[in-house]
Amino acid sequence: MRSRPRSVLVSAMFCLSCSALLFFSPARSQQKSAPKSRPQIQVVESSDDAREILQQKSPLRFTSTQEPHLAIRVDDSIKYQQMDGFGASLTEASAWLFTHKLNDAQRADVLKMLFSPSQGIGLSILRQPMGASDFSLSLYSYDDVHSGEKDFDLKHFSIDHDRPEIIPLLKAARALNSNLKIVASPWSAPGWMKTSGSMIGGSLLTQAYAPFANYFVRFVQAYQTEGIPIYAITMQNEPLNIPKDYAGMGMTAAEQTIFLRDFLGPAFHNAHLTTKIMIFDHNWDLMEFPTSVLSDASAASFAAGTATHCYGGDPGAQTALHDHFPALDIWMTECSGGEWQKGRVLEQGARLMISNTRNWAKSVVLWNLALNQKHEPHLGGCTNCRGVVTVDDSTQPAQVLRNADFTALAQASKFVLPGASRIDSNSFGEGSLEDVAFKNPDGSIVLLVLNSGATPSSFNIAWQGQYAPYTLESGAVVTFSWSAKSERRH
Repeated sequence: MRSRPRSVLVSAMFCLSCSALLFFSPARSQQKSAPKSRPQIQVVESSDDAREILQQKSPLRFTSTQEPHLAIRVDDSIKYQQMDGFGASLTEASAWLFTHKLNDAQRADVLKMLFSPSQGIGLSILRQPMGASDFSLSLYSYDDVHSGEKDFDLKHFSIDHDRPEIIPLLKAARALNSNLKIVASPWSAPGWMKTSGSMIGGSLLTQAYAPFANYFVRFVQAYQTEGIPIYAITMQNEPLNIPKDYAGMGMTAAEQTIFLRDFLGPAFHNAHLTTKIMIFDHNWDLMEFPTSVLSDASAASFAAGTATHCYGGDPGAQTALHDHFPALDIWMTECSGGEWQKGRVLEQGARLMISNTRNWAKSVVLWNLALNQKHEPHLGGCTNCRGVVTVDDSTQPAQVLRNADFTALAQASKFVLPGASRIDSNSFGEGSLEDVAFKNPDGSIVLLVLNSGATPSSFNIAWQGQYAPYTLESGAVVTFSWSAKSERRH
Protein backbone atom coordinates (compact mmCIF):
# COMPACT_ATOMS: atom_id res chain seq x y z
CA MET A 1 0.00 0.00 0.00
CA ARG A 2 1.58 3.24 -1.07
CA SER A 3 1.30 6.31 1.15
CA ARG A 4 -0.93 8.13 -1.33
CA PRO A 5 -2.21 5.59 -3.87
CA ARG A 6 -3.63 6.61 -7.22
CA SER A 7 -6.78 4.58 -6.69
CA VAL A 8 -10.04 4.22 -8.54
CA LEU A 9 -12.32 3.71 -5.59
CA VAL A 10 -14.94 5.65 -3.58
CA SER A 11 -16.02 7.85 -0.61
CA ALA A 12 -19.24 9.20 1.07
CA MET A 13 -20.56 7.73 4.33
CA PHE A 14 -23.90 6.39 5.45
CA CYS A 15 -24.89 5.47 9.01
CA LEU A 16 -26.39 2.04 9.75
CA SER A 17 -28.86 3.63 12.17
CA CYS A 18 -30.02 6.42 9.86
CA SER A 19 -30.07 4.94 6.36
CA ALA A 20 -31.90 1.66 5.78
CA LEU A 21 -30.03 -0.93 3.75
CA LEU A 22 -32.10 -3.09 1.46
CA PHE A 23 -30.93 -6.69 1.76
CA PHE A 24 -32.69 -7.95 -1.34
CA SER A 25 -31.16 -10.67 -3.46
CA PRO A 26 -33.16 -12.57 -6.05
CA ALA A 27 -30.01 -14.56 -6.75
CA ARG A 28 -29.94 -15.87 -3.18
CA SER A 29 -33.64 -16.08 -2.35
CA GLN A 30 -36.47 -18.01 -3.93
CA GLN A 31 -38.85 -15.92 -6.04
CA LYS A 32 -42.43 -16.87 -6.81
CA SER A 33 -43.07 -17.53 -10.47
CA ALA A 34 -44.96 -14.69 -12.13
CA PRO A 35 -47.94 -15.61 -14.28
CA LYS A 36 -46.10 -14.58 -17.46
CA SER A 37 -43.95 -16.39 -20.00
CA ARG A 38 -41.11 -13.86 -19.92
CA PRO A 39 -38.66 -13.54 -17.00
CA GLN A 40 -39.18 -10.78 -14.51
CA ILE A 41 -36.12 -8.58 -13.93
CA GLN A 42 -35.32 -7.48 -10.39
CA VAL A 43 -33.74 -4.02 -10.12
CA VAL A 44 -31.56 -2.57 -7.32
CA GLU A 45 -30.03 0.89 -7.71
CA SER A 46 -27.70 3.27 -5.87
CA SER A 47 -26.88 6.91 -6.61
CA ASP A 48 -23.69 8.83 -6.05
CA ASP A 49 -25.30 11.64 -4.06
CA ALA A 50 -26.63 9.15 -1.45
CA ARG A 51 -30.28 9.72 -2.28
CA GLU A 52 -30.56 5.98 -2.83
CA ILE A 53 -28.50 3.11 -1.44
CA LEU A 54 -29.32 -0.39 -2.73
CA GLN A 55 -32.90 0.58 -3.36
CA GLN A 56 -35.22 -1.98 -4.89
CA LYS A 57 -37.03 -0.54 -7.90
CA SER A 58 -40.13 -1.80 -9.63
CA PRO A 59 -39.34 -5.00 -11.51
CA LEU A 60 -39.12 -5.02 -15.29
CA ARG A 61 -40.49 -7.52 -17.78
CA PHE A 62 -38.92 -8.52 -21.08
CA THR A 63 -41.00 -7.80 -24.19
CA SER A 64 -40.49 -8.33 -27.90
CA THR A 65 -40.24 -4.57 -28.57
CA GLN A 66 -36.93 -2.71 -28.66
CA GLU A 67 -37.12 0.97 -27.74
CA PRO A 68 -35.08 3.46 -29.83
CA HIS A 69 -32.27 3.66 -27.29
CA LEU A 70 -28.82 2.18 -26.77
CA ALA A 71 -28.91 -1.58 -26.29
CA ILE A 72 -26.79 -3.56 -23.84
CA ARG A 73 -26.78 -7.01 -25.40
CA VAL A 74 -26.22 -9.88 -22.98
CA ASP A 75 -25.15 -13.24 -24.40
CA ASP A 76 -24.92 -16.01 -21.80
CA SER A 77 -23.70 -18.50 -24.41
CA ILE A 78 -20.26 -16.83 -24.32
CA LYS A 79 -18.44 -17.33 -21.03
CA TYR A 80 -15.18 -15.98 -19.71
CA GLN A 81 -13.55 -16.36 -16.26
CA GLN A 82 -15.23 -17.95 -13.25
CA MET A 83 -15.58 -15.58 -10.31
CA ASP A 84 -14.27 -16.12 -6.79
CA GLY A 85 -16.01 -12.95 -5.64
CA PHE A 86 -15.63 -9.58 -3.99
CA GLY A 87 -14.21 -8.55 -0.65
CA ALA A 88 -11.62 -6.64 1.40
CA SER A 89 -8.99 -7.23 4.09
CA LEU A 90 -9.62 -7.93 7.74
CA THR A 91 -6.40 -6.18 8.74
CA GLU A 92 -5.30 -6.13 12.36
CA ALA A 93 -6.55 -2.53 12.45
CA SER A 94 -10.02 -3.64 11.29
CA ALA A 95 -10.10 -6.60 13.68
CA TRP A 96 -9.04 -4.40 16.61
CA LEU A 97 -11.80 -1.88 15.91
CA PHE A 98 -14.48 -4.56 15.61
CA THR A 99 -13.28 -6.25 18.80
CA HIS A 100 -12.61 -3.26 21.05
CA LYS A 101 -14.82 -0.44 19.77
CA LEU A 102 -18.08 -2.33 19.12
CA ASN A 103 -20.25 -4.14 21.62
CA ASP A 104 -21.27 -7.74 21.02
CA ALA A 105 -24.55 -6.82 19.32
CA GLN A 106 -22.91 -4.24 17.04
CA ARG A 107 -20.14 -6.65 16.10
CA ALA A 108 -22.62 -9.39 15.24
CA ASP A 109 -24.67 -6.94 13.17
CA VAL A 110 -21.73 -5.60 11.17
CA LEU A 111 -20.39 -9.08 10.44
CA LYS A 112 -23.84 -10.16 9.29
CA MET A 113 -24.13 -7.04 7.14
CA LEU A 114 -20.78 -7.72 5.48
CA PHE A 115 -20.71 -11.50 5.09
CA SER A 116 -24.21 -12.99 5.20
CA PRO A 117 -25.44 -13.89 1.70
CA SER A 118 -29.09 -13.62 2.79
CA GLN A 119 -29.06 -10.76 5.33
CA GLY A 120 -26.01 -8.84 4.13
CA ILE A 121 -23.93 -8.24 1.03
CA GLY A 122 -22.24 -11.65 0.97
CA LEU A 123 -18.57 -10.69 0.74
CA SER A 124 -16.77 -13.85 -0.33
CA ILE A 125 -13.02 -13.02 -0.20
CA LEU A 126 -10.75 -11.73 2.56
CA ARG A 127 -7.10 -10.95 1.89
CA GLN A 128 -5.25 -11.42 5.17
CA PRO A 129 -1.84 -9.96 5.95
CA MET A 130 0.55 -12.63 7.25
CA GLY A 131 1.99 -10.65 10.15
CA ALA A 132 2.40 -6.89 10.27
CA SER A 133 1.28 -4.51 7.53
CA ASP A 134 0.90 -0.74 7.40
CA PHE A 135 -2.47 -1.25 9.15
CA SER A 136 -1.43 -3.26 12.18
CA LEU A 137 -0.81 -2.22 15.76
CA SER A 138 2.82 -3.34 15.93
CA LEU A 139 5.62 -4.91 13.92
CA TYR A 140 5.34 -8.69 14.22
CA SER A 141 5.81 -11.92 12.32
CA TYR A 142 4.97 -15.51 13.20
CA ASP A 143 8.58 -16.25 14.15
CA ASP A 144 10.14 -13.37 16.08
CA VAL A 145 13.42 -13.89 17.95
CA HIS A 146 15.81 -11.65 19.83
CA SER A 147 18.08 -9.35 17.84
CA GLY A 148 21.01 -11.23 16.37
CA GLU A 149 19.34 -14.65 16.71
CA LYS A 150 18.21 -16.95 13.88
CA ASP A 151 15.56 -19.68 13.83
CA PHE A 152 16.10 -21.63 10.63
CA ASP A 153 14.18 -24.61 12.05
CA LEU A 154 11.19 -22.36 12.93
CA LYS A 155 11.15 -23.61 16.51
CA HIS A 156 9.50 -20.35 17.61
CA PHE A 157 6.82 -20.31 14.90
CA SER A 158 3.39 -19.41 16.31
CA ILE A 159 0.17 -17.76 15.14
CA ASP A 160 -0.71 -16.80 18.73
CA HIS A 161 -0.61 -13.09 17.83
CA ASP A 162 -3.74 -13.62 15.70
CA ARG A 163 -5.75 -15.52 18.33
CA PRO A 164 -7.30 -12.66 20.38
CA GLU A 165 -8.92 -10.72 17.52
CA ILE A 166 -8.23 -11.90 13.96
CA ILE A 167 -8.93 -15.63 14.20
CA PRO A 168 -12.26 -15.30 16.09
CA LEU A 169 -13.55 -12.82 13.52
CA LEU A 170 -12.46 -15.02 10.61
CA LYS A 171 -14.32 -17.93 12.17
CA ALA A 172 -17.41 -15.78 12.67
CA ALA A 173 -17.29 -14.58 9.07
CA ARG A 174 -16.91 -18.13 7.76
CA ALA A 175 -19.86 -19.23 9.89
CA LEU A 176 -21.96 -16.60 8.10
CA ASN A 177 -20.66 -17.42 4.62
CA SER A 178 -19.37 -20.92 3.92
CA ASN A 179 -18.11 -19.74 0.51
CA LEU A 180 -15.67 -17.25 2.09
CA LYS A 181 -12.16 -17.63 0.67
CA ILE A 182 -9.01 -16.48 2.50
CA VAL A 183 -6.03 -15.18 0.54
CA ALA A 184 -2.93 -14.57 2.70
CA SER A 185 -0.04 -12.23 1.91
CA PRO A 186 3.13 -11.34 3.86
CA TRP A 187 4.32 -7.75 3.92
CA SER A 188 7.67 -9.06 5.15
CA ALA A 189 9.46 -12.22 6.12
CA PRO A 190 10.61 -12.32 9.77
CA GLY A 191 13.40 -9.78 10.24
CA TRP A 192 16.06 -12.40 10.93
CA MET A 193 15.50 -13.82 7.42
CA LYS A 194 16.35 -10.49 5.76
CA THR A 195 19.33 -8.39 4.76
CA SER A 196 18.03 -5.55 6.93
CA GLY A 197 17.65 -7.72 10.03
CA SER A 198 14.27 -6.04 10.47
CA MET A 199 10.65 -6.28 9.31
CA ILE A 200 11.32 -2.90 7.66
CA GLY A 201 13.34 -2.77 4.45
CA GLY A 202 15.76 -5.28 3.04
CA SER A 203 15.34 -8.43 0.97
CA LEU A 204 15.32 -12.15 1.64
CA LEU A 205 18.66 -13.70 2.53
CA THR A 206 19.72 -16.54 0.22
CA GLN A 207 20.02 -18.92 3.17
CA ALA A 208 16.47 -18.00 4.25
CA TYR A 209 14.73 -19.18 1.05
CA ALA A 210 14.03 -22.65 2.44
CA PRO A 211 12.96 -21.44 5.92
CA PHE A 212 10.66 -18.83 4.35
CA ALA A 213 9.04 -21.54 2.21
CA ASN A 214 8.51 -23.63 5.35
CA TYR A 215 7.13 -20.51 7.06
CA PHE A 216 4.31 -20.49 4.48
CA VAL A 217 3.69 -24.20 4.97
CA ARG A 218 3.51 -23.80 8.74
CA PHE A 219 1.13 -20.84 8.41
CA VAL A 220 -1.27 -22.70 6.11
CA GLN A 221 -1.21 -25.76 8.36
CA ALA A 222 -1.72 -23.72 11.56
CA TYR A 223 -4.72 -21.88 10.14
CA GLN A 224 -6.15 -25.13 8.79
CA THR A 225 -5.90 -26.57 12.31
CA GLU A 226 -7.96 -23.58 13.50
CA GLY A 227 -10.66 -24.49 10.97
CA ILE A 228 -9.70 -21.67 8.60
CA PRO A 229 -8.56 -23.08 5.24
CA ILE A 230 -6.27 -20.82 3.22
CA TYR A 231 -7.50 -20.68 -0.37
CA ALA A 232 -4.39 -18.98 -1.73
CA ILE A 233 -1.22 -17.12 -0.81
CA THR A 234 0.84 -14.47 -2.53
CA MET A 235 4.58 -14.59 -1.96
CA GLN A 236 5.08 -10.90 -1.17
CA ASN A 237 2.88 -7.83 -0.98
CA GLU A 238 4.07 -5.20 -3.48
CA PRO A 239 7.54 -6.71 -4.04
CA LEU A 240 8.84 -3.63 -5.87
CA ASN A 241 7.79 -1.20 -3.13
CA ILE A 242 10.07 -1.09 -0.07
CA PRO A 243 8.47 1.22 2.53
CA LYS A 244 10.55 3.04 5.13
CA ASP A 245 8.03 3.24 7.98
CA TYR A 246 6.21 -0.10 8.00
CA ALA A 247 6.79 -3.76 7.19
CA GLY A 248 7.96 -4.48 3.67
CA MET A 249 10.47 -6.47 1.67
CA GLY A 250 11.94 -6.16 -1.78
CA MET A 251 11.75 -9.14 -4.11
CA THR A 252 12.76 -8.95 -7.76
CA ALA A 253 11.12 -11.04 -10.46
CA ALA A 254 14.26 -13.16 -10.67
CA GLU A 255 14.24 -13.73 -6.91
CA GLN A 256 10.54 -14.62 -6.93
CA THR A 257 11.10 -17.05 -9.78
CA ILE A 258 13.82 -18.87 -7.84
CA PHE A 259 11.83 -18.84 -4.60
CA LEU A 260 8.71 -20.25 -6.28
CA ARG A 261 10.45 -22.77 -8.52
CA ASP A 262 13.04 -24.16 -6.15
CA PHE A 263 11.59 -23.67 -2.69
CA LEU A 264 7.94 -22.68 -2.18
CA GLY A 265 6.38 -24.78 -4.95
CA PRO A 266 8.21 -27.96 -3.91
CA ALA A 267 7.50 -27.26 -0.22
CA PHE A 268 3.75 -27.02 -0.87
CA HIS A 269 3.90 -30.14 -3.04
CA ASN A 270 5.79 -32.14 -0.42
CA ALA A 271 3.36 -31.00 2.31
CA HIS A 272 0.39 -32.01 0.11
CA LEU A 273 -1.10 -28.51 0.32
CA THR A 274 -3.82 -27.54 -2.16
CA THR A 275 -3.51 -23.83 -1.37
CA LYS A 276 -3.02 -21.83 -4.57
CA ILE A 277 0.11 -19.76 -5.10
CA MET A 278 -0.36 -16.35 -6.74
CA ILE A 279 2.63 -14.41 -8.03
CA PHE A 280 3.36 -10.66 -8.18
CA ASP A 281 0.69 -8.86 -6.01
CA HIS A 282 1.53 -5.39 -7.29
CA ASN A 283 0.41 -2.70 -9.76
CA TRP A 284 -0.89 -2.94 -13.32
CA ASP A 285 1.96 -0.80 -14.69
CA LEU A 286 4.58 -3.33 -13.57
CA MET A 287 3.39 -6.32 -15.59
CA GLU A 288 6.87 -7.15 -16.85
CA PHE A 289 7.34 -8.73 -13.40
CA PRO A 290 4.68 -11.49 -13.73
CA THR A 291 5.58 -11.93 -17.40
CA SER A 292 9.15 -12.70 -16.35
CA VAL A 293 8.15 -15.14 -13.60
CA LEU A 294 5.60 -17.00 -15.73
CA SER A 295 8.05 -17.26 -18.63
CA ASP A 296 9.99 -19.77 -16.52
CA ALA A 297 8.03 -22.95 -17.21
CA SER A 298 9.19 -24.69 -14.03
CA ALA A 299 8.17 -21.77 -11.82
CA ALA A 300 4.89 -21.31 -13.70
CA SER A 301 3.98 -24.93 -13.07
CA PHE A 302 3.53 -24.07 -9.38
CA ALA A 303 1.56 -20.83 -10.00
CA ALA A 304 -2.22 -20.58 -10.12
CA GLY A 305 -1.92 -17.11 -11.62
CA THR A 306 -1.27 -13.46 -10.87
CA ALA A 307 -2.46 -11.03 -8.19
CA THR A 308 -2.70 -7.32 -9.08
CA HIS A 309 -3.18 -3.94 -7.37
CA CYS A 310 -4.80 -0.77 -8.70
CA TYR A 311 -2.29 1.96 -7.79
CA GLY A 312 -0.60 2.33 -11.17
CA GLY A 313 -1.59 1.65 -14.75
CA ASP A 314 -5.02 0.38 -15.75
CA PRO A 315 -6.86 -2.96 -15.69
CA GLY A 316 -6.40 -3.46 -19.42
CA ALA A 317 -2.95 -4.76 -18.48
CA GLN A 318 -4.72 -7.82 -17.07
CA THR A 319 -6.14 -8.68 -20.48
CA ALA A 320 -2.70 -8.37 -22.06
CA LEU A 321 -1.32 -10.72 -19.41
CA HIS A 322 -4.23 -13.14 -19.91
CA ASP A 323 -3.63 -13.17 -23.66
CA HIS A 324 0.01 -14.08 -23.00
CA PHE A 325 -0.77 -16.77 -20.40
CA PRO A 326 -4.41 -17.79 -21.02
CA ALA A 327 -4.23 -20.93 -18.86
CA LEU A 328 -3.44 -18.93 -15.70
CA ASP A 329 -5.89 -16.87 -13.68
CA ILE A 330 -5.84 -13.27 -12.46
CA TRP A 331 -7.09 -11.83 -9.17
CA MET A 332 -7.26 -8.14 -8.25
CA THR A 333 -6.25 -8.31 -4.58
CA GLU A 334 -5.96 -4.72 -3.36
CA CYS A 335 -7.40 -1.28 -4.09
CA SER A 336 -8.02 1.32 -1.39
CA GLY A 337 -10.35 4.25 -1.36
CA GLY A 338 -9.28 7.43 0.40
CA GLU A 339 -9.82 11.10 0.98
CA TRP A 340 -7.70 11.98 -2.06
CA GLN A 341 -10.68 10.98 -4.22
CA LYS A 342 -12.78 13.77 -5.60
CA GLY A 343 -15.87 13.93 -7.79
CA ARG A 344 -18.36 11.11 -8.19
CA VAL A 345 -16.78 8.49 -5.98
CA LEU A 346 -19.46 5.79 -6.21
CA GLU A 347 -18.95 5.96 -9.96
CA GLN A 348 -15.25 5.26 -9.41
CA GLY A 349 -16.08 2.25 -7.24
CA ALA A 350 -18.58 0.83 -9.70
CA ARG A 351 -16.06 1.27 -12.52
CA LEU A 352 -13.53 -0.70 -10.47
CA MET A 353 -15.97 -3.63 -10.27
CA ILE A 354 -16.81 -3.43 -13.97
CA SER A 355 -13.39 -2.76 -15.50
CA ASN A 356 -11.56 -5.39 -13.46
CA THR A 357 -14.00 -8.17 -14.19
CA ARG A 358 -14.22 -7.21 -17.87
CA ASN A 359 -10.43 -7.62 -17.86
CA TRP A 360 -10.35 -11.19 -16.52
CA ALA A 361 -10.14 -10.60 -12.76
CA LYS A 362 -11.67 -13.42 -10.72
CA SER A 363 -11.92 -11.10 -7.72
CA VAL A 364 -12.11 -7.44 -6.76
CA VAL A 365 -10.70 -6.93 -3.26
CA LEU A 366 -10.60 -3.57 -1.49
CA TRP A 367 -8.13 -2.80 1.31
CA ASN A 368 -9.17 -2.25 4.95
CA LEU A 369 -12.53 -3.67 5.87
CA ALA A 370 -12.80 -1.01 8.60
CA LEU A 371 -10.90 2.04 9.88
CA ASN A 372 -11.96 4.75 12.31
CA GLN A 373 -12.90 8.35 11.55
CA LYS A 374 -9.21 9.33 11.66
CA HIS A 375 -8.23 6.59 9.16
CA GLU A 376 -6.58 4.65 11.98
CA PRO A 377 -5.09 2.49 13.47
CA HIS A 378 -2.02 2.37 11.24
CA LEU A 379 1.73 1.96 11.64
CA GLY A 380 2.86 3.98 8.66
CA GLY A 381 2.21 4.69 5.02
CA CYS A 382 -1.23 5.93 4.06
CA THR A 383 -2.70 8.46 6.50
CA ASN A 384 -5.95 9.07 4.64
CA CYS A 385 -7.02 5.63 3.42
CA ARG A 386 -10.65 4.74 3.99
CA GLY A 387 -12.21 1.47 5.07
CA VAL A 388 -15.20 -0.23 3.50
CA VAL A 389 -16.95 0.84 6.71
CA THR A 390 -15.90 3.44 9.27
CA VAL A 391 -16.09 2.69 12.99
CA ASP A 392 -16.63 6.17 14.39
CA ASP A 393 -15.41 5.86 17.96
CA SER A 394 -15.75 9.59 18.68
CA THR A 395 -19.27 8.83 19.92
CA GLN A 396 -20.51 6.54 22.67
CA PRO A 397 -21.50 4.01 21.63
CA ALA A 398 -19.42 3.94 18.48
CA GLN A 399 -21.25 4.13 15.15
CA VAL A 400 -20.67 2.00 12.08
CA LEU A 401 -20.83 4.10 8.92
CA ARG A 402 -21.22 2.50 5.51
CA ASN A 403 -18.93 4.19 3.01
CA ALA A 404 -19.63 4.30 -0.69
CA ASP A 405 -16.89 1.65 -0.96
CA PHE A 406 -19.45 -0.60 0.74
CA THR A 407 -22.17 0.37 -1.74
CA ALA A 408 -19.95 -0.24 -4.77
CA LEU A 409 -18.98 -3.68 -3.47
CA ALA A 410 -22.58 -4.50 -2.57
CA GLN A 411 -23.94 -3.78 -6.06
CA ALA A 412 -21.75 -6.68 -7.22
CA SER A 413 -21.19 -8.98 -4.23
CA LYS A 414 -24.86 -9.18 -3.25
CA PHE A 415 -25.86 -10.58 -6.62
CA VAL A 416 -22.83 -12.22 -8.29
CA LEU A 417 -22.35 -15.55 -6.53
CA PRO A 418 -19.02 -17.37 -6.11
CA GLY A 419 -18.64 -19.66 -9.10
CA ALA A 420 -20.49 -17.30 -11.44
CA SER A 421 -19.08 -16.92 -14.93
CA ARG A 422 -18.64 -13.58 -16.59
CA ILE A 423 -20.64 -13.64 -19.80
CA ASP A 424 -20.59 -11.51 -22.90
CA SER A 425 -22.05 -8.01 -23.03
CA ASN A 426 -21.22 -4.91 -25.02
CA SER A 427 -20.22 -1.75 -23.13
CA PHE A 428 -20.17 1.87 -24.28
CA GLY A 429 -17.21 2.98 -22.20
CA GLU A 430 -16.37 5.80 -19.84
CA GLY A 431 -18.64 8.82 -20.23
CA SER A 432 -21.58 6.62 -21.24
CA LEU A 433 -22.93 3.27 -20.09
CA GLU A 434 -20.38 0.89 -18.59
CA ASP A 435 -21.45 -2.66 -17.75
CA VAL A 436 -20.53 -6.25 -17.07
CA ALA A 437 -22.69 -9.39 -16.98
CA PHE A 438 -22.51 -12.73 -15.17
CA LYS A 439 -24.31 -16.06 -15.04
CA ASN A 440 -24.62 -17.54 -11.56
CA PRO A 441 -24.28 -21.25 -10.77
CA ASP A 442 -28.07 -21.39 -10.29
CA GLY A 443 -28.57 -20.12 -13.86
CA SER A 444 -29.66 -16.60 -12.94
CA ILE A 445 -28.19 -13.69 -14.88
CA VAL A 446 -26.79 -10.49 -13.34
CA LEU A 447 -26.10 -7.28 -15.25
CA LEU A 448 -24.27 -4.41 -13.50
CA VAL A 449 -24.60 -1.04 -15.24
CA LEU A 450 -23.02 2.35 -14.46
CA ASN A 451 -24.08 5.60 -16.12
CA SER A 452 -20.87 7.63 -16.14
CA GLY A 453 -22.34 10.20 -18.52
CA ALA A 454 -23.35 13.73 -17.57
CA THR A 455 -27.08 13.20 -18.18
CA PRO A 456 -29.66 10.44 -17.61
CA SER A 457 -29.39 7.61 -20.12
CA SER A 458 -32.18 5.42 -21.49
CA PHE A 459 -31.24 2.00 -22.81
CA ASN A 460 -32.52 -1.48 -23.59
CA ILE A 461 -31.45 -4.68 -21.90
CA ALA A 462 -31.34 -7.07 -24.86
CA TRP A 463 -31.27 -10.82 -24.18
CA GLN A 464 -32.33 -13.76 -26.35
CA GLY A 465 -34.36 -11.56 -28.70
CA GLN A 466 -36.18 -9.88 -25.83
CA TYR A 467 -35.90 -6.30 -24.59
CA ALA A 468 -36.47 -4.31 -21.41
CA PRO A 469 -36.10 -0.50 -21.36
CA TYR A 470 -34.66 1.41 -18.41
CA THR A 471 -33.50 4.95 -17.64
CA LEU A 472 -30.53 5.44 -15.31
CA GLU A 473 -29.62 8.75 -13.71
CA SER A 474 -26.18 10.25 -14.21
CA GLY A 475 -23.63 8.79 -11.78
CA ALA A 476 -25.95 6.00 -10.66
CA VAL A 477 -25.28 2.27 -10.68
CA VAL A 478 -27.91 -0.45 -11.06
CA THR A 479 -27.92 -4.23 -10.79
CA PHE A 480 -30.44 -6.22 -12.83
CA SER A 481 -31.01 -9.92 -12.18
CA TRP A 482 -33.33 -12.46 -13.74
CA SER A 483 -33.84 -16.16 -14.20
CA ALA A 484 -32.50 -17.58 -17.44
CA LYS A 485 -35.49 -19.92 -17.59
CA SER A 486 -38.78 -18.75 -19.07
CA GLU A 487 -41.51 -18.58 -16.49
CA ARG A 488 -44.54 -20.77 -17.07
CA ARG A 489 -47.90 -19.34 -18.00
CA HIS A 490 -50.72 -20.04 -15.51
